[in-house]
Amino acid sequence: QVQLVESGGGLVQAGGSLRLSCAASGRTFSDYTMGWFRQASGKERESVAAITWNGGSAYYTNSVKGRFTISRDNAKNMVYLQMNSLKTEDTAVYYCAAGLRGRGIYLEKRSYENWGQGTQVTVSS
Repeated sequence: QVQLVESGGGLVQAGGSLRLSCAASGRTFSDYTMGWFRQASGKERESVAAITWNGGSAYYTNSVKGRFTISRDNAKNMVYLQMNSLKTEDTAVYYCAAGLRGRGIYLEKRSYENWGQGTQVTVSS
């Protein structure tokens, strides 16, 4: 099992940028595919981005492609989400997630068994 703690959320104007961080502890970090999900008020939790155990491949939901970038640093047990050109519809609680590697399904909640507590991102118009 791995423990996850997100940070970096906050209030930003539309068009601005934020960088979310997720610190992992517990089992070997490189055993895990890492993902970012988000949940807006009154809506289902949805995938945002995912990255393979070695950072070799990244996957994005269509609505954030070209604006968000996921990355990881296995030496520091960290995963990041750089969010640029933020829109009001990006407002949500953002969650970091870890799933044992090898499943080959990256943008679905069922691939992840470890979750952080979430960090709020609010984008104002």
